[in-house]
Amino acid sequence: MSDQSPNRVQSEDPPYRTYRGERRARPAADERPYTVYRAAPRGLLARLRGEPDNALPDPEQPGRGDRRGGGGSRRITPRRVLKYVAIAVMAWLVLSLVLFIVSAQIQSGSIPASAQAALTSGPNMLTSTDTVLVIGTDQRPKGSKEPGADTSDAGSRSDTLMLWRIGGGVSRRLSIPRDTVAPIPGYGITKINAAYAYGGPALTIKTVEQFTGIKINHIIIVNLANFPKFIDAIGGVTVTTGRICSEISGGAANGGFSLFLAPGTHHLSGIQALTLARTRENQCNAASNDLTRDAYQQKILNAIKSQLLSPLTFFRLPWASWYAPQTLRTDMGGFTLLSLFAASEIGGSAPTQILKPTGAETLSDGESALVASPSDVHHAVSTLING
Repeated sequence: MSDQSPNRVQSEDPPYRTYRGERRARPAADERPYTVYRAAPRGLLARLRGEPDNALPDPEQPGRGDRRGGGGSRRITPRRVLKYVAIAVMAWLVLSLVLFIVSAQIQSGSIPASAQAALTSGPNMLTSTDTVLVIGTDQRPKGSKEPGADTSDAGSRSDTLMLWRIGGGVSRRLSIPRDTVAPIPGYGITKINAAYAYGGPALTIKTVEQFTGIKINHIIIVNLANFPKFIDAIGGVTVTTGRICSEISGGAANGGFSLFLAPGTHHLSGIQALTLARTRENQCNAASNDLTRDAYQQKILNAIKSQLLSPLTFFRLPWASWYAPQTLRTDMGGFTLLSLFAASEIGGSAPTQILKPTGAETLSDGESALVASPSDVHHAVSTLING
């Protein structure tokens, strides 16, 4: 076989050429043609992302790992600012939620078992409508200097009775004047506010249900001692009134409460709102009575709802969340109470509705009472339920 075979020619004549470059001296360490960078220590977010200490900047995410002068701080961008603002807002909301749940849990168990048993189980207020009985008693906080103040719940009478239809996009209220005549189970016919003195919240629930024909799902008893704290925590409330000249229990000079307002719109503190809610005798308006006081109370409730939607209240939210459950004694736990507040915001401001009596009568003990006919009660209840 010839030595000039194709295979031999291919092996001796490769299809490439070899060049021998000129040998260069290795540059000194201080003359390197490149720059050495040291990786900055990982930040908290980098550690959470699992980045190693020597991680290089991600070309797909501009700005990450990009270091400038001034101690290696990150470049500030609008996107990063929005991100941290969103994180701060969420943290503030979570803190408020936790405080609300904890405060509500502390208050749980404040309703007697007899009242719990008298209630009818209701649906979720975010999707369906419940009926809540709101009670304000004439009990005063311990240490009160108000003349004639009753600091014990036992024997107290209900100053306020209000039915609240709430949930499923609905928010309607009906106030029942405290001097309205009603049959109280086991005690005969007398003022409806006496039910609380005779049998506490349980008998009040039964009396109101019998009087109106509505089953009650939840109960709220307003704690007068903490009510002003809650109002102050949300930054006060704004209401519009006529001229108010109110001196309760001898006025502030004698340990009671005083409130003097010109006609118009006013921003009230907690004590001022409480005084307005209790005002039934207005020295500047002889026509004032229980009906005007019930109207003031409903105005204050609407003002609270409006104030909760105010942007300034956001900065007070943790304090408001802490005091809100302490203002109430209720059968509702933290999450149910939270759903009530949410349902209230969804349902909007409720129109003022008061059961108006058609007459008056003198009871056997000589006290004057208000009389509402069955047709008046039926009409008021129908409006409460159906709008």
